[in-house]
Amino acid sequence: MKTFTLEQIAEITGGMLSKTHDVNITRIAPPLLADETTLALALGEDEIANMQNSKAKAALVPLGVNFDNISTIEVERPRLAMMKLITMFYEKPEFNKGIHERAVVHETAKIGQNVSIGANVVIGKNVVIGDNTEIMPNSYIGSGAIIGSNCFFHPSVNIGDNVVVGNSVILHHGVSLGADGFSFVTEAPDNIEKARQNGEITDGNVEQVIFKIPSIGSVIIGNNVEIGANTAIDRGTIENTTIGDNTKIDDLVMIGHNCKIGQGCLIVSQAGIAGSCVIGDRVVIAGQAGLADHIKIGSDSIITAKAGVTKSFAEKSIVVGIPAVPRKEFIKQLKIMKDAGDIIAKFRKYEPLLHSFEEEKV
Repeated sequence: MKTFTLEQIAEITGGMLSKTHDVNITRIAPPLLADETTLALALGEDEIANMQNSKAKAALVPLGVNFDNISTIEVERPRLAMMKLITMFYEKPEFNKGIHERAVVHETAKIGQNVSIGANVVIGKNVVIGDNTEIMPNSYIGSGAIIGSNCFFHPSVNIGDNVVVGNSVILHHGVSLGADGFSFVTEAPDNIEKARQNGEITDGNVEQVIFKIPSIGSVIIGNNVEIGANTAIDRGTIENTTIGDNTKIDDLVMIGHNCKIGQGCLIVSQAGIAGSCVIGDRVVIAGQAGLADHIKIGSDSIITAKAGVTKSFAEKSIVVGIPAVPRKEFIKQLKIMKDAGDIIAKFRKYEPLLHSFEEEKV
């Protein structure tokens, strides 16, 4: 069991300690779940109020918050301090060190120092794996793939041929990197092409053979990237699909072929990014947002939840709605709808007078 003194925690979090008890901390928890050896996390108004019913003798709090007879560590950025605390107490999943006897490693693969490979992992030919990387059971690394140093792959990760993964990358359960892109073509223009050109569908009941376009590009993942469970990133058709350094991707995200995702982006669960999109640096794409293919989003933009993005937006845009528009325009639209509702209400109020006037005129 990990144990820390209040002085150690204050130093690590950069907080100011007001000590009333000499407590050794063995865990962290919300105030109502805390006991005498727990550091209570009283970071918001509700948690601060709950401290009066807590058994904790110590708490992490925002600047300026104090309690009678409770040691406090005051911090300027509570959420940042919480991250440091959780990192202190976090323990990675345990599994075998070294290469498990049931792993299948091709004889041409180059395995770095201090690498751990779990049971039922398959490593293809000419794969390169950097030092200190850990691959948990039931994963697959395709031929020619290059995996950097200090990576951690949770169970059942699937990496296609020739995919490149940078250093210090975390891949969660069921991540798929390098499947073929969703790319097809017909001999003659189909309804999708005609609708894009003319804005309408004029022909129907025309059967055509749909030909698959193979994907011969790859996927390039930068350094310090984290990708959530069951997220899929498809390989490029000819060029590579790329994910920039320090980008964090949630569970159940789909990123299509040829996409270029910048550095330091945050992409939240169930977002879908169609093929050939270009996303700048530090872009936030919130949950269930959908981006049409071949659009560009400038750096430092925010795509809000469930936005349906059908066109490109410049840098520092805040994009809202379906179809998505700049936030200021969206608010304007809401005001127009509200005003329209008020006008309709007034009309209905005076509608009998209007009918009376029309009848008198007749």
